[in-house]
Formats: sequence, structure tokens, C-alpha cells
Amino acid sequence: MTKTLLRPKMPEQDPKERIHNFEEVPLGYSEEMAQIEANRCLQCADPKCINGCPVNIDIPGFIKLIKEKEYRKAIEYIKEFNILPAICGRVCPQEIQCEQACILGKKKEPIAIGALERFIADWERENSLKACPDCQPPNNIKVAIIGSGPASLTCAADLARKGYEVTIFEALHKGGGVLVYGIPEFRLPKEIVREEIETLEMLGVKIEYNKIIGKILTIDDLREMGYKAFFIGVGAGLPIMLTMPGLNLNGVVTANEFLTRANLMKAYKFPEYDTPINVGRIVTVIGGGNVALDSARVALRLGAEKVIVVYRRSEEEMPARRAEYHHALEEGIEFQFLTNPIEIIGDDLSNVRELKVIKMKLGELDDSGRRRPLPIENSQYLIPTDMVILAIGTRANPILTRTLPKLKTTKSGYIETDEFGRTNIEDIFAGGDIVTGSATVISAMGAGRMAAKAIDEYLNS
Repeated sequence: MTKTLLRPKMPEQDPKERIHNFEEVPLGYSEEMAQIEANRCLQCADPKCINGCPVNIDIPGFIKLIKEKEYRKAIEYIKEFNILPAICGRVCPQEIQCEQACILGKKKEPIAIGALERFIADWERENSLKACPDCQPPNNIKVAIIGSGPASLTCAADLARKGYEVTIFEALHKGGGVLVYGIPEFRLPKEIVREEIETLEMLGVKIEYNKIIGKILTIDDLREMGYKAFFIGVGAGLPIMLTMPGLNLNGVVTANEFLTRANLMKAYKFPEYDTPINVGRIVTVIGGGNVALDSARVALRLGAEKVIVVYRRSEEEMPARRAEYHHALEEGIEFQFLTNPIEIIGDDLSNVRELKVIKMKLGELDDSGRRRPLPIENSQYLIPTDMVILAIGTRANPILTRTLPKLKTTKSGYIETDEFGRTNIEDIFAGGDIVTGSATVISAMGAGRMAAKAIDEYLNS
């Protein structure tokens, strides 16, 4: 094969069909497509893509094994660096990380690293294999991981491989954190999350569900139970609310509640699962991130005739992934940019009926590095709607941190750490969204890996 071939376009479900189901939209590479793409890789002597990956996967290494059709070796090799390849291959923003650093991308399309990562993980599952990295002998030292999102899963896996007795304490009844309650089935099937967590269990990691640390147990309780170090990876799951009239009306929900009911509680399978959601005819989503687009696309699949996304900045400033925005446009979702909500209006029965908005213009740069949106005088208008979903972000939940008065946190409630995840309390470490605020799955995994190294150093010091 020649390296001048074009990057294969991943096949997808037809938009007219997929808006009526919750099956995956991208269908994955075939073996032939994976071979074409693997052969495009230049196998650089100084691969920049590795530095673009927060967990420093040897990307040329696993792509070379795919090229040689050594698929089993390829999945075993990638799991030496990343215990969650099927997840990362689907939801990581490779376009602004490893693929952006790809040298080939300077003149042509970069290597489809995410698609190849997904291919090899899917090959493993389709062939009923379960690659599991080797572990050091048990050292009988207990470590507690609080939360089971991507940062926690990575930290737990790395520590288990070093011989520690690791237990994850998860507040919900399923593991995965935002991977199971926040990301829709059509972007990340929950069966894949479950199978990735099975790999951790093969490493000897124990998971205790329905355990809210800070309520059912405290860290002091865990210390008495013999745990010698703690990693806090509980995410940032407390919704940010707008300040405007009408938030108490029926039909106003946060994206967290909406997506948790749809994903974790299986509302999309009603009445098989007893979790109904009445979206009405028109749904309006406020926000411009991935969570906003996830909410909009879920609402469409739950039966809404029309879904509108209202975002106060322009299309250019919208933080959602371009791929998700492209999919939303294909599915018929309407976007109203430079538009800001100012009031939710209801009927006599306190049901949502309209969203009052005002047009915006962009001013000077603000603290986020984006141009500040400013209201345009006398530009208000009404959007008829039956449901309003608030998707403007989340912040730290204080349930755990308020039981640790000596733990240093920011004004916003996030845990303060150094670059290695160390807090001001020597046996407590933290990483992921509870430290940084909302970020990517792979950056949380990188934080979990750094903290695992720091925990190992602490316990051996």
C-alpha cells in the first residue's frame, strides 16, 4: 500500500434513521479501512502525537502493530498505556490533541488516531478477547478511590498494576461516572463502559456501589478501615443555574437531570424502564458545549418535533466538538447564536410555554479568551417551547469536601492540588473535574495517572 491514500471517512448511520434510535452514530472502521489508515502513518522518528496525548500512548507503536495485522499485540500494547481504549476512541477530542500534533497533518489530513484506537478495541470485543496488563505481586496496602469516572478508573488501574489493594467507592449504582450518566448511548454505548470496567476487576480492583463518601462513610472512617491513601475523583456534577424568572416552572430541567434520567435510568427505553420524560413538541436547550448538544440530540430522539439550541456567543466560539455540531446539524437541530435567555414564561398551570431571549453582539475579550457577549438594545423576542434544558456548565459538589475542613479548595469549591495531584493533606490526592472543572475524558485520565505515581511515591517514602 502507498502512504498517499486519503484518510478513510468513517461510515455513519443515516441522519433520517438515527434520530429515531439510540444506536451509535459512527459505525467504526472496517479492517480494510484500518489497514489503509495505518499505512498512512509516517512512523516518525520523533512522534509529536505522543506528546499530544495526555496519557502519552505510544501511538506509532500500536499503529505499526495494526499495519502488521498483529491485532492482539496491538490491543495488549495500547492497554499498557490506556486501560480504556474503546471509550477514548469514541469520546476523546483527538482533533485538538494527538491528531493536531500529527506531522502528516501539516500538509494532509492527520492520521485518524481515534478511529484506529476504536478499531483495535472493537476488534478485541468482537473476538471475545480481554487483554489485561500484568500486575506486580500484592503488597497488601489498601488504597481508596472515591468516584468511578475516567480519572478514578485510570488511577485505580495503575495502582492495581503496582500491587496495591484498590477499592473504588461509587455513589451511584453503576460505575463510570459521567461516562454512564452524562454521555448518550449513541455516542458511547454503556455496554462498552461496563466491559472496560471489567478489565479493572480482572486487575483485582474492587468496586463498592451506592457508597456516598461524605454521607455513608467519611475519609476518617476509611482510615479506620485500614486505607493508607485516598484519591478523590468525584467530578464536578453540581449544575450551574441561571438567574432569571421562570426557573421554577414545570418543564425546566438541568442537563444533568435530563441526561441522567435518559442515560443512567434508561428513559430512552420507556416503558421497559419506568423512567418517563415528557419532552413535549418543542425543546429549547441553553448552552453551547458538548452537554448542550447531547441534550438536544437526546430530546430529538425522545420524540420532540423541534429542538432549538440557544447560545449567547457565535458559532466560532462554541466549545462543542465540531463532529458533534456537524451531527446535530445533520439531524435537523436549529441553532440560534448570539442569543441570550432572559425569562421563562409559563401558562396558568405553571407549565413552560415561551422563552424570552435577547440578541447579543461580541465585544472585547474576556477572561476566557473569547469576545464578551453584549446585549443589543430592544432586540428581545419570544421562542415558543414546551421544555427548557439548562446546559451552561457544572461546578464542584461540596458533599465530600465539606467533611474535610482542612482540605484546601478554591473559591468555587474545587480541590487545590499540585501538578501531581497532591493536596495539602499528605494522604489525600485528587484529579479530574473536581480539580480543573469540566474538561475532557482523556485529560482526567492523565490526572489519574499522575496521581497514581504520586500515591506510589508517598506510600513508598
